[in-house]
Amino acid sequence: MNAAMHGGKSPQLLRLHPRDNVLIALDRLSEGSVVEGIQLLGIIPRGHKLAAVSIDKGEPIRRYGEIIGFAACSIAPGEHVHTQNCVMHDFERDFAPATEARPTSYFNDHTTFMGYVREDGRIATRNYIAVIASVNCSSGTGRYVAEFFRRNPFTGESPLDSFPNVDGVVALGHKTGCGMASEGEPIDLLRRTIAGYARHPNFGAVIMVGLGCEANQVASLLRAEGLETSDKFKTLIIQELGGARRTVEEGVARVKELLPLVNRTRREPVPAAHIKLALQCGGSDSFSGLTANPALGHAADLVVRHGGTAILTETTEIYGAEHLLTRRAVNPAVAQKLLDRIEWWKEYTRANGGEFDNNPSPGNKAGGLTNIVEKSLGAVVKGGSTNLVDVVRYAEPIKTPGLVVMDGPGFDPVSATGQVASGANVLCFTTGRGSVFGCKPTPSIKLATNTPLYNRMPDDMDINCGGIAEGTDTVEDCGERIFAQILAVASGEKTKSELMGFGDDEFAPWQIGATV
Repeated sequence: MNAAMHGGKSPQLLRLHPRDNVLIALDRLSEGSVVEGIQLLGIIPRGHKLAAVSIDKGEPIRRYGEIIGFAACSIAPGEHVHTQNCVMHDFERDFAPATEARPTSYFNDHTTFMGYVREDGRIATRNYIAVIASVNCSSGTGRYVAEFFRRNPFTGESPLDSFPNVDGVVALGHKTGCGMASEGEPIDLLRRTIAGYARHPNFGAVIMVGLGCEANQVASLLRAEGLETSDKFKTLIIQELGGARRTVEEGVARVKELLPLVNRTRREPVPAAHIKLALQCGGSDSFSGLTANPALGHAADLVVRHGGTAILTETTEIYGAEHLLTRRAVNPAVAQKLLDRIEWWKEYTRANGGEFDNNPSPGNKAGGLTNIVEKSLGAVVKGGSTNLVDVVRYAEPIKTPGLVVMDGPGFDPVSATGQVASGANVLCFTTGRGSVFGCKPTPSIKLATNTPLYNRMPDDMDINCGGIAEGTDTVEDCGERIFAQILAVASGEKTKSELMGFGDDEFAPWQIGATV
């Protein structure tokens, strides 16, 4: 990546790769102005692309050195390149499975963070109590249980004040669990997701609340997922207890019994190898693939090199860039697992009357991202440069350290829910437009892709990565800061979204079946 200078002033354009035939505007450029010897034929919004040379109709348009689309018409130098003249269609890519896999260079510096060690050896970064609904019909009841333990906004007091080692009581409600078959892939996925949260080390205790007549019966869920009740895992069934009010009363009483048990846990030094980092991006813009995503990729490499795990997801935002991951797969079988998921998504979107290019949002496009291929090429760099060691299903437990792809959609709450269910205990979320996503029980660290966003939303953004595009920072230095912040947050430092209290409403299991 290099900057094109204008009259000795600050950089105005970026050329990301020698093969690129487009440049990226670092600020809004006026029609008629001349930059790097190119006269601009229209206004170029900040972060958008302009043609560096003449591009003939049908010729590939390249960014990052990769094809992002094809010219719908002849494009002159200095012309704005975006949805009006760049089209996307299938083209051949060389997947070259496992050809670029290299031995990982691990650290031996014994880096640690202050985590909670559970009785079975799992490591937590937070210490919550969960109230999990089996079905939408029990979600409100579970929420009322958790709300009893919220801080009073007028007095500032909380029933948790006597339990300083408990981070809170979290209600996980959702919009499914019935109106579906009691057997089959959709309910299996839901049960796997709920069970992933119930097992999550960041929950010191769990209460599961069911209605009693739903498709997703609590007893069936426990049996299917091998879960058992215990002194820290309780179940409540509304219809058996005599209604919602009595269930809330019983739930509050159960939480009060659990608080002293959960409060006994203390933080202690644990190896950084226990970090399971969820990699997320949302509200992406053209700067995402230039600044925050590659910086997060460097941090992900550091996590992996310390023996930890980095979890990349959003399969729809891998499409068009999957060849960059298959080449780093540890073996051809892992590469094929990723390609199989891409093929599944092609059929899934087609069956539902959609396509991959439905993914970029209006905000993505306003931020300079023209189509899903351009978005994906900037998104996959969150995965850093280490080997792809596995590809797992949505919400499937991750058991292999290293870079792992978890299959999932591009919609942030749904894909992040899957990552947490798979065991992520820290989440880093890059954003260019300004997402305020929280993710209890897993802390969410916000990485701003550009300085104006960081300055505009200081109460939501944890780290500014905008200096990379401005030439005042580097990917490596920013990535080191992100890694240090990951360790600090894993040790108990609160993120901006935690300080705001976000994270109670983002539990969103993926619904893949028909609602009937």
